[in-house]
Amino acid sequence: MKKRKRKLRRNVKIIFIVFLFFLLFFLSLSIYNNRDKNEKIEVKKMEEEKKEEIPKEEIPKEEEISKQQILKDKGIFSKYYDEAYEKLINMTLDEKIAQILLVRVPLKDGIDVLSQYQFGGYLLFGRDTTNISKDDFINKINAYQSVSKIPLIVGVDEEGGTVNRVSINPNLVAEPFRSPMSLFQEGGLELVDEDTKRKNDILGELGINLNLAPVVDIADSGSFIYNRTLGTDIDTLNEYIKRTINISKNSKVSYCLKHFPGYGNNSDTHIGIAIDNRSLEELESKDLIPFKTGIDNGAEAILVSHNILTSIDESSPASLSIEMHNILRDKLGFTGIIITDDLYMNAVRNYYDKPAIRALVAGNDFIIINDYLNGINEIKEAINSGELDINILDKAVLRVLSWKYYKGLIS
Repeated sequence: MKKRKRKLRRNVKIIFIVFLFFLLFFLSLSIYNNRDKNEKIEVKKMEEEKKEEIPKEEIPKEEEISKQQILKDKGIFSKYYDEAYEKLINMTLDEKIAQILLVRVPLKDGIDVLSQYQFGGYLLFGRDTTNISKDDFINKINAYQSVSKIPLIVGVDEEGGTVNRVSINPNLVAEPFRSPMSLFQEGGLELVDEDTKRKNDILGELGINLNLAPVVDIADSGSFIYNRTLGTDIDTLNEYIKRTINISKNSKVSYCLKHFPGYGNNSDTHIGIAIDNRSLEELESKDLIPFKTGIDNGAEAILVSHNILTSIDESSPASLSIEMHNILRDKLGFTGIIITDDLYMNAVRNYYDKPAIRALVAGNDFIIINDYLNGINEIKEAINSGELDINILDKAVLRVLSWKYYKGLIS
C-alpha cells in the first residue's frame, strides 16, 4: 500500500514537472513571437518614416521621367507642353508617326486616306486648287478637318510670283499674288505688308493655316532662286521678316522661313544634288542672319533645304543632317517647328534610302512626304526593332501638338 502511494506521488511530480516544462516553453515562444512581431512593426514604421523624408520630386513616376526627358527647352510653344504631353501619352505608335507627316494630298480619295491614317498635315499643290469653285474648295478643306481626330495643318506654297498654288485659280483669288520683289520695287515694304495681310485673309478664309513662305534666301541676280527672294540688302530683308511674322501672328495663317541655311547661288534641288562649299563663317556673316532675325522675333517654323554644305556635313543634305539641325537648334536657338523640304525632290529621292527615318533622326519635326506608306512603315519598323529611339519621335510629335495648341487649332 505504501509502495503504491509513493509511486503515485512520484508520477504526480513527473506530470507536474512536464506540465511546468511545456508551460515555460509556450510562454517563451509567445514572448519571442511578440518580440519578433514588435520588431517587424518597428522596422516597418522606420521604413515608412524614411519614405516620408524623401521629397516627392526624388521619386517621380515612370511617365514623369519620360516627360522630363522630352521637355527640355523653354521655347516658343512651351506654355502648351503639358497639354500636348497629356495628348501624346494617349496616342498609339501609328498616330504618333502620322502626326509628324505633312503629306502631299493624294490624287484620289484624299478624305478616305486622311480618315484612315490621320496625318498631321496636308500640303496642297496646284492640282488641288485648280478648276474648283470657292465654295467647293472650302467644303473640301472642311471635310479634311472633319475626319481629323487632331485638327489638321493645311499648308500651301503661296509665295507670290512664280510660286502660286492658290491664286492661279481666279475662283479663289481674283488676281495672282505678285512676288515680294516686284511689290517692294513698286511700293516698298508698305506695299508688301498690304499684300501679306490680304494674302493672310484670303488663305485663312479658305481654311489654309500654313503658308510655306517667306523666302528669306540671299542670292545674286541670275541664280535660279533670285526672283523668289526680296532682292534687297540684309537690313531691309530683316525688316521684311519682322513685319511678315508680326502680321502672321495676328492672323489664322502661320508663316515658314525658308530655305535654311540659305540657298545662295546654288543649283535647284528639285532637279538634283546641290553642293555648297561655303564655310560656316561665311554663312554666319550673311545667310544665317535673316533666320536669326526670324527666330528672335518669334518665327514658328523654318524649312530646311536639300543643299549639301560640305564644310558642315559632306555626305548629307541639310534636311537630313544632324549637324545642320544642331546649328539651327543650339547655335541659333530655334525652338519652333523644323520642316523638311519635300522629300520627293530629286536631290533626296534619287540618292538616299529611307529618307523619312533620316529626316526624323536629323531633328525635323514635320516631314513633307509624298510616299507616306513607305515612310510610315520604315519609321514603325525602326522603332519596333530598336533601331530608332521612340523619344526622338515623341519630341517631334510633342512640338507639332504644342504648335497646334499655340495656333488655337486644339482647344
